[in-house]
Amino acid sequence: MEPVYPEFVPDGSLARGEMEALQDDIAEAAVFEDDLDFDPDRVTIDRDSDQRPLADADPPVIAGVDQAFLEDDRAVSAAVALRAGEVIETATAVAETAIPYIPGLLSFREGNAVLAALQALSVTPDLTVVDGSGRIHFRQAGLATHVGVTLDHPTIGVAKNLLCGTPREPIPERLAEGERIPIEADEGVTAPDGTVIGYAYQSRQYDSGSTSINPLYVSPGHRISASTAVDVVARTCGGYKLPEPTRLADSLADEAKGTFE
Repeated sequence: MEPVYPEFVPDGSLARGEMEALQDDIAEAAVFEDDLDFDPDRVTIDRDSDQRPLADADPPVIAGVDQAFLEDDRAVSAAVALRAGEVIETATAVAETAIPYIPGLLSFREGNAVLAALQALSVTPDLTVVDGSGRIHFRQAGLATHVGVTLDHPTIGVAKNLLCGTPREPIPERLAEGERIPIEADEGVTAPDGTVIGYAYQSRQYDSGSTSINPLYVSPGHRISASTAVDVVARTCGGYKLPEPTRLADSLADEAKGTFE
């Protein structure tokens, strides 16, 4: 995949105000509604599932990307493409992290590595799940949105922590597996107050009430709605906390670090 909008490729040399202005432009270009070339109800990571597409239809290819970091300020990004739970291709890439970690500017630190890994795939995924936020972002332009708009490609952001926004109802210490709570825009987000910008989603939970697993924070990146994004993530977790595409990408990124050291 090559950038459709190269003017949005992350540039770590920009001043902070310029980065934030670019994010405003990206958010304006983003589509937070379903614009998909496949049926999201057919997404599965279970090869034997009756949710698999019919024999005369191509199963959707879902990719995951995640990053690991080297001591010399480089990011290693790994991309894993799956079709109905089967890994069909993997790719890795490395890029310098031009800026330190700054909340809200993650795409300018990791985005070029992510783009390079996706460009290294010979297969074009139908959708990519990104380890990071999408619309759950101060300017509605997290890593998943930045990558998705640059490539004009459907993306979902899956984060482990809530960057901004307000849960529609308080998140209890222990959510039941499968529960989801809408995350709404507030005064810290450029979307109108009350806009659903994503979901807290409990992908997995321990049987015992003595310990708890934290929820994921799922948001649309580009060309997908918040509700469809969390439905797709629910279909791809397979008993793990993380969606299978990003879980495998996380492992691959850690393995690939040795290649680039």
